[in-house]
Amino acid sequence: MATQGTTARVSVSTQVRVSKSPTRLAMERFMVNKMAIISVIVLLLIVILSLAAPLLTHYNPNMQDLANTDAPPSALHLLGTNSQGMDYLARDLYGGQRDLLIGFSDTVFIMFIGMVLGGIAGYYGGWVDSLVMRICDFMFNFPFLLLIIILSSIFNTTGVWLLITVIGLTGWPGVTRLIRGLFLNLRESEFVLSAKIAGAGPWRIIFKHMIPTVMGTLVVNATFQMAYMISAEAALSVIGFGVQPPTPTWGNVLSGALDYFTLRTEPWAWLPPALLITITILCINFIGDGLRDAFDPSFEK
Repeated sequence: MATQGTTARVSVSTQVRVSKSPTRLAMERFMVNKMAIISVIVLLLIVILSLAAPLLTHYNPNMQDLANTDAPPSALHLLGTNSQGMDYLARDLYGGQRDLLIGFSDTVFIMFIGMVLGGIAGYYGGWVDSLVMRICDFMFNFPFLLLIIILSSIFNTTGVWLLITVIGLTGWPGVTRLIRGLFLNLRESEFVLSAKIAGAGPWRIIFKHMIPTVMGTLVVNATFQMAYMISAEAALSVIGFGVQPPTPTWGNVLSGALDYFTLRTEPWAWLPPALLITITILCINFIGDGLRDAFDPSFEK
């Protein structure tokens, strides 16, 4: 009797586990990843601090206090001011809004273009696939920095939305290749063939059936894309082609403090934006690692 009772409990437990959707099982696996959960909490804190900037400081990030230029941290300016009298705390907080906007917007932009072009190439194959791949080859060799320089000269500045547009228009080939490879493997699957027989159109099959099947891989890739976008903005700012001051971003706040005197004597100028960039990128990467493990079907609890 005891053996029958144990068998029944195992059977019920197995049925409950089998009845769970793949997404729910993935979330359960993600929730046991302590590093990923800590990263989510820290990233949410950074997002909240950036969005709540008007509540946390009464200074405008572009306002100049010419009576307090290059001021050290004080009760008036908690992180001091730069050479133009702009409050560092305000610029760090408001800068986070721009960096997160660039990272999120470009990730959505790139993933959308990648899903459309990669989906078409993988679904149809043949000459359509060859055409899309040749365009990808061209874009891989396209001088991204040259495009930034040209557009900066035309518009006489590099604003947030100009940078988002340029990065988005040049950053999609890698995602397109990834989705194209996934779709090539899926297009002969039974559920795709069944959808075709049922009369479903190509776009319905791509967006209703195929993309949801590879959504786990796409979500993981999107997290890494967002981390790369934030690091790209910082790198472009350091070499002078990012968002131009006085519009604050973590990249140009850090870039403005990269001189010998400031690095040696004013750590409050460069350390906060450097830490914010580093911690944000690390958190996003840890979340991506957690999602990759969660969506991995070979994961064993």
